Amino acid sequence: MRFLIRWLGTAVAVAVAIWIVPGIHAAYDSNMWWTLLVVAAVLGFISATLGTALKIISFPLIVLSLGIFNLLINTALLSFSAWLANTFFGTGLVIASFWSCLLGALVISIVSMLMWLVLPDTKNPA
Repeated sequence: MRFLIRWLGTAVAVAVAIWIVPGIHAAYDSNMWWTLLVVAAVLGFISATLGTALKIISFPLIVLSLGIFNLLINTALLSFSAWLANTFFGTGLVIASFWSCLLGALVISIVSMLMWLVLPDTKNPA
């Protein structure tokens, strides 16, 4: 159940990024729900595997840059996830530029953080 809630939460965060960021959009011929769910699944998998490894390896740079390098890692992960989702699943998610991807990664991070603050933790019920 917790996996499903986190997956749908990431899909909502991606939807907000598509809605807010001007350079990120889904192609008109694609199904929006399909795009959101697949991109959320790919982003979650890539963040959990490759993202964790990159953050462990680059921990000194993250500390020295006061966390700014973490945003660059998230930008690269979002770009790679969009490419994988387009290549293997044909989602139609288009990210126009680096700056759109950077802003999209920031929006997804903020929306995800706010949702995890609001949603109850199902692992440790009070």
